[in-house]
Amino acid sequence: MAETWSKKEREKKKKQIKKEKQERRQERKENGKLGHDPESMYAYLDENGNLSSKPPDPKKKIVINVEDIEIGVPKHIDNPEDLVRTGTVTFFNNDKGYGFIKDQETQQSVFVHINSLTEPVKENNKVSFEVEMGPKGANAINVKLIK
Repeated sequence: MAETWSKKEREKKKKQIKKEKQERRQERKENGKLGHDPESMYAYLDENGNLSSKPPDPKKKIVINVEDIEIGVPKHIDNPEDLVRTGTVTFFNNDKGYGFIKDQETQQSVFVHINSLTEPVKENNKVSFEVEMGPKGANAINVKLIK
């Protein structure tokens, strides 16, 4: 028949726990003197961003210019060469004063208003223009005929 937990077994277990606790306390006392110097308290980051106990290799040091760090969305730099595009007038209504130009590069239709024209245009004319983003999409401005 299996024995039940008796008072002696509980006392034996308490003594065992007390003994283990005393051993851990003694071990901490002996090893505690090792961790008091400042060098053992330092933590370093390696080149991958992981914590390490060894200092990084100075040969692998990378110098970063503070001005090169961008936080957030990078600033958009317009190149004047990229702004001027060429295309063909696919539709233009002189009475209403608007039309569309098909961009040769992207094959997209770009809206053009009569106020953006430097000279009158007709359908199937080759033109050069600049693209400007409006509230409803891309608009062509500075539209000129190519001769």
